[in-house]
Amino acid sequence: MSNRTLPARSPEHAATLRALAAADVPLLLPNAWDAGSAAVVAAAGASAIATTSGGVSWSAGRGDGQGLDRAAMAEAVRRIVAAVDVPVTADVEGGYGPTPEDVAETVRAVVAAGAVGINLEDSTAPGGPLFTPAEQSARLRAARTAATEAGLPDLLVNARTDVHLFGTGPAADRPAEVLRRAEAYAEAGADSLFVPGLLDLAALKELTAASPLPVNAMAVPNGPTVTELATAGVRRISLGTALAQAAYTAAHRATAELLATGTYDALGGALDYGTLNGLLAGRRP
Repeated sequence: MSNRTLPARSPEHAATLRALAAADVPLLLPNAWDAGSAAVVAAAGASAIATTSGGVSWSAGRGDGQGLDRAAMAEAVRRIVAAVDVPVTADVEGGYGPTPEDVAETVRAVVAAGAVGINLEDSTAPGGPLFTPAEQSARLRAARTAATEAGLPDLLVNARTDVHLFGTGPAADRPAEVLRRAEAYAEAGADSLFVPGLLDLAALKELTAASPLPVNAMAVPNGPTVTELATAGVRRISLGTALAQAAYTAAHRATAELLATGTYDALGGALDYGTLNGLLAGRRP
């Protein structure tokens, strides 16, 4: 067992997240970036919440791509977990270091913060290079072992591969490379495969039919709908940084209107103060 204390709700939340992931309908995961956004997402009806490393980093004044360190990201996860009563899965980027022990330490930190799932990338730098399948498999095994030793063997491990997002290798070779990684990651103990940058429905259908792991896609505005992705076999759908981008865009638009015209129409339709305050009143992060 880790010397960190496992939060009391974690086993229950881990079981809930696994049940949601195994359901007949895709698991929909809006991505929160702070306690307030998490509370709003939960109040809107989300059954589980994923964090977004980009949004968390921006809220702390840093850029995405491991702009925050392990401790800062774990603290952000802790605040998000404390703000809601639904399972939280944490985006831990590339694990905050290249080695299996780096990943293990990151898993111990976010499990202690209350996360019951992780999203682990197969690179530690935007644009790559990617770890080899063998290297990433060792990192995934370290994640699984660390979770078990911390008292949370049911941690849901979403293995992200950026073959398509980074444009790794010739385009014609990418489907086979993703499938090769899916097979290796499944053997290493991953629970699902995340392939951001792939939204071609025909390609997704081929991947989901062949992959030993359920496939997670990142939805984008004007891209395939939940129904279309589900028909292609996708089992988990997240939004990445999109919610955070929309929130910051709303702030930008309202400010630009105020400064340009002296009006405030962009603020219309917002959640009222009492509603927002009520979501977090009495919470103790």
